[in-house]
Amino acid sequence: MKIQLAFHNETEAAPLSSAYTDTIAELMEDDRDVVSLDADLMKAIKIDQIQERFPDRVLNVGIQEGNMIGMAAGMARVGKKVYAHTFAPFITRRVFDQIFISSAYGKNPIRLYGSDPGICAKFNGGTHTTFEDIAMMRTLPDIYLFEITDSTMFKSLMHATRDENRIIYFRADRAPAVKVYDDSSEFAPGKGAVLKEGTDVTVIACGIMVSEALVAAEKLEQEGISAAVIDMFTIKPIDRELIVEYAKKTGAVVTAENHNVNGGLGDAVASVLAEEQPTVMRKLAVRDEFSEVGPMDYLRERFHLNAEGVTAAVKDVLQHK
Repeated sequence: MKIQLAFHNETEAAPLSSAYTDTIAELMEDDRDVVSLDADLMKAIKIDQIQERFPDRVLNVGIQEGNMIGMAAGMARVGKKVYAHTFAPFITRRVFDQIFISSAYGKNPIRLYGSDPGICAKFNGGTHTTFEDIAMMRTLPDIYLFEITDSTMFKSLMHATRDENRIIYFRADRAPAVKVYDDSSEFAPGKGAVLKEGTDVTVIACGIMVSEALVAAEKLEQEGISAAVIDMFTIKPIDRELIVEYAKKTGAVVTAENHNVNGGLGDAVASVLAEEQPTVMRKLAVRDEFSEVGPMDYLRERFHLNAEGVTAAVKDVLQHK
């Protein structure tokens, strides 16, 4: 893994979904076994723009998510490398049985892109919001579960896992992400990335919370609090060694995620600490409730999924260290 930061708290020009679409095109150029399926959201990620180049391998199945997973598993059975996309609740919660039986249990590995997870659903409402997909997908044996931070990471992980013989779940917004990594960065599945060293507390974040954790760490530094920041982009299999190392080093841990407090990154980290390195910790996440409809800024503040929320969690955990 080769990581170089390019963080200035600035938003990328292109939508994060473009990284997915562009990489699909690159993979298709190199490998005729790569197939893309979509459940009537091709225009949402602009993958319809490459359909003319690959008309027999870029397919819109319509609003039939269960059938899409069945098709993907069937294609995987005969050696195809299938990528399937729809909104996060529809590619996890709605079709979990098909994923479990047709793909996981049947050993037909597929690659899933769940877009607009958690508060990233914004104005799409309760039906389109998922705070429980990580919890569900973590229960599948031998899965790679990625929470994407920016475009560089998305592209790197898609290339790195093209030939993996397991289910892969990419959890990522469609909108432009805050740029965290230089374009030269390369990522290894199953490893966390240390973005900032610290001695007082370790903040383990994923997805849209990584940039917020970095902003919070800078503010905390000005107050004399030294916070390490880790991007735990692979939630399963999680980097146990890194978690234990920094729990020993700092003696306090805060997790930050765009997900329900139950079953997500926080619980994954807590289980490691409970077994290997009991450490005081706090979990910054949605506190076991449903979402609301609104703009991103409002939803971040409503659920404390911002730098201020990270700062408060850090100060709270340090009082109990």
